[in-house]
Amino acid sequence: MPVWVRDYSWRQTDTAVFLSLPMRGARVTQANIFCSDQYLKVNVPPFLFEAILYAPVDDTSSTAKIRNETIFFTLYKKEVAMWESLVMENGDKEKMQRIRENAVIKAQEKADEEEKSKAVTKREHKKFALEATMKLEETERKRIENLKEEERQKVTEELEIWKEKQRNEEKQRRIQREEEIRRERKLIEKKKQEINKTLKAGTSKARSIPTKAGSSGNIFSEKLKEESFPAPRSAGTIKISFTSRVFPTALRESRVAEEEEWLHKQAEARRAMNANFSELKDLNEEEKNPDWLKDKGNKMFATGNYLAAVNAYNLAILLNNKIPVLYLNRAACHLKLRNLHKTIEDSSKALELLIPPVPDNADARVKAYVRRGTAFCQLELYAEGLQDYEAALKIDPTNKTLEQDAEKIQHIIHGTAQDS
Repeated sequence: MPVWVRDYSWRQTDTAVFLSLPMRGARVTQANIFCSDQYLKVNVPPFLFEAILYAPVDDTSSTAKIRNETIFFTLYKKEVAMWESLVMENGDKEKMQRIRENAVIKAQEKADEEEKSKAVTKREHKKFALEATMKLEETERKRIENLKEEERQKVTEELEIWKEKQRNEEKQRRIQREEEIRRERKLIEKKKQEINKTLKAGTSKARSIPTKAGSSGNIFSEKLKEESFPAPRSAGTIKISFTSRVFPTALRESRVAEEEEWLHKQAEARRAMNANFSELKDLNEEEKNPDWLKDKGNKMFATGNYLAAVNAYNLAILLNNKIPVLYLNRAACHLKLRNLHKTIEDSSKALELLIPPVPDNADARVKAYVRRGTAFCQLELYAEGLQDYEAALKIDPTNKTLEQDAEKIQHIIHGTAQDS
């Protein structure tokens, strides 16, 4: 049997009713309180309080505060008037039952509407986040395409310059060959002229000399033919050696410093990957799940074993380094262990991953700012810490604790300035 609470007290004004309801020895939560416009019920086993109010109240603006095993209600009247009593006395039982049923129905309808509204808001937030992510990806894609286009134009310009250089060199070689040919022709013409002079000088003598039997032709023309053709070139072997290269481009077209830097980075990445694989190869199947490792780290953190929690988060980050909550939780462990610089680093990494800023990740961003701000303050970098607390307050402006901490930091900064 429930114990009906009768020893309550209340007072009123024209616009509000103030009700004090004691719950001695019971733990009261908001889930134990039900209130509609004309029906109030508090069910904290074994205590039970139920009241059909004298007149309707505004249940949306009314409040309930739990303090020292007592519930303090502030019920705002819908109509300005003084009540004769807190509850409806000597009322029709059927009417009172209808009021109870209507209150439950309205509460259910209100809960359904709120659930639908939350679902719509959540869909809108997801849509906004997806659109923002698509815009970021599109911007990144365009940036990469522009970089590729710039690099392509640069390579094309360098290739054109090289081709132009090759054409100029070929032109110079052609001019040199033509000059050599002209010199050879001039030499041949000179020799022809000398031979012709010799022929003219010895024409008479040549006519008086009989030709040998069976001989035909002119010995000077034969000699001219022999001298007009150059001797054949001597045979030889040309040896060509090629420099071994990793990149397919020729050495004259490459950038040696950039290539060496790229190869160095690739080697470092392979060494880091091999080191990570050597750490992960001995893990069980469940230990290769980042979510399982995160839950394990959370349990270790709850028991105060912060070093073990850090190890669990480290393995999870090795498996997937794009989950912001892993860095956020590891920052909390480092803060407990007084590893302040690592706290700042992990909080900053979490903030980098928590993009775009949407209501769904607001709580995580607030935690990241607060933990980084706390680390700054413990390092006595109060100005940087105040900036992070103010950033957290912009996200959650109704958080009184953050507001009080920010005011304390401001007092410390002002006190330091006065002392100096």
